[in-house]
Amino acid sequence: MMKIPRLLWLIFGISSLVLFFCASLRHWLFQSNALDLGWFDQSLYLISQGKPPIVSFSEDHILGDHAAFIFYPLALFYIIYPNVHWLFLVQAVALSSAIIPLCLLAKQAGLKDNFSLTIVGVYLLYPLIFNVNLFDFHSEVIALPVIFWAVLAARAKKFVQFIIAIVLILSCKAVLSLTVAAMGVWLLFFEKRKKSGLISLFLGVFWFIITTQLIISRFSGDEVAAVGRYSFLGDSVTEIITNLFLQPNIILSRVFTLANLEYIILLFIPVIWGLNIRYLTPLVAAIPILALNILTDYQPQKDLVHQYSIAILPFLLLSVIATLVAQKGLIRNPRYIIIWSLITFLALGKYGYFTSRYLEQIETTSAMREAVKLIPGEVKVLTSPQISPHLTHRTVIKLAIKDREPIDIEQFDYILLNTRYPGWENSEETVTNLFEKLKNNNNYKLKYEKDGVILWTNYRN
Repeated sequence: MMKIPRLLWLIFGISSLVLFFCASLRHWLFQSNALDLGWFDQSLYLISQGKPPIVSFSEDHILGDHAAFIFYPLALFYIIYPNVHWLFLVQAVALSSAIIPLCLLAKQAGLKDNFSLTIVGVYLLYPLIFNVNLFDFHSEVIALPVIFWAVLAARAKKFVQFIIAIVLILSCKAVLSLTVAAMGVWLLFFEKRKKSGLISLFLGVFWFIITTQLIISRFSGDEVAAVGRYSFLGDSVTEIITNLFLQPNIILSRVFTLANLEYIILLFIPVIWGLNIRYLTPLVAAIPILALNILTDYQPQKDLVHQYSIAILPFLLLSVIATLVAQKGLIRNPRYIIIWSLITFLALGKYGYFTSRYLEQIETTSAMREAVKLIPGEVKVLTSPQISPHLTHRTVIKLAIKDREPIDIEQFDYILLNTRYPGWENSEETVTNLFEKLKNNNNYKLKYEKDGVILWTNYRN
């Protein structure tokens, strides 16, 4: 076992603190959202209370979303003390801890200490790491460091550790089964790790079939949610896979677009200095996720802000390591590499949100905080999307957003709205209509009003 430098532990600690603080500050400013933070927070709270984790926003079971079994062990934190900051801590530690196996992989490949630490800097300055930490919480961040550990175990022929890592990756999100299967192909044919490759390929394919055909449909009563983003290929996972092979002309028309060109540039530009076509074989494992992101018209899958490129990054960095070992990179000086990484972080990192977007509703945050404190524990609540993550520790909480069904206000004990900043784009009209209904409803009493934040309580309940 290679020794982990003390400096690496220090970097890990600092990174974890910075990421945790930034995510917590965003939440404190009421910039976190019902989707996805409120969704996962309510699920974990319900599991910790021994209740079915059915998210009341949409009446969906958490396993019907992405078959992410990892939420069950995560709920242990909520048993100790139910608080959304556990998710910020888990995410910060997961994103930061990836530097340990990454550094070990760099050393294992033959890089000297200064280059190994340089790779760590490249990872931490890759804009996606900082940006995804700000975007609520997503379980695939837990898989990020584990992917590095899995590769490390495969190369060291530690099969038990490898299997444990693969199982943990699969528990984070159903779509990661495609990454695991593709990683098996890479390990088998390019790394010449026959045993690890076959294990990964088998488990990935097996879990993909089980989750998409049994688990998700069992708990949701429907197809995988993201299927709608690929409706041009079919209405089910089976249809989509079939048409991928039978209608290549449709695929080509979707691939060669300006949006995809921009996405590829964003993805590769932070590490363009360290890529060489001869050493891109690790990206074989990233092909399924990259293909999903390219084929969809759903814009959040084509940026470095959201979580959809997380599973690509480990293999991108493994390609960089291979290029550095071969001394074929465009830039080979650690100082210049860090300078380039810093430039791309400054250009693409969303740290500027703290001085712009996150301050848009600053004049109402104090009022929202006060109103939240006035709402008791287990009551039925209707509220705005940006307030909901502060109130999801209950069985029933609904969102004041435009829906196909009209909102029946009589079912709620408390209704909390921010009339100045209703939330999502489709919330303004809904909030206005609710405000008018509540003014003329004798069953509701105005309990709090300040800076456009209004709280009503239901007499009848």
